Amino acid sequence: MLSHVRRIRGQVEAIERTLDMGSDYEKTLQLVAACRGSLKRLMAELIEGHLRFHVMGAGQETLTTLHEAADELMAVVKRYFN
Repeated sequence: MLSHVRRIRGQVEAIERTLDMGSDYEKTLQLVAACRGSLKRLMAELIEGHLRFHVMGAGQETLTTLHEAADELMAVVKRYFN
């Protein structure tokens, strides 16, 4: 997961450099699109981890706790897509 974050940081720094240098907008748009793709992959990985750890791998958790975990996840997903 940290590799995703480091990749995103590098992409954001590249975007900043192109804007500072006044590079053409095509290159900047490509960098932004790549960064967005990386963020989407990170979000998917985080959602999967949350599902596996808190919802599917519940163990001794109560039904109420599972519902709370699912509600928290849905709130994050809704914020992400809005």
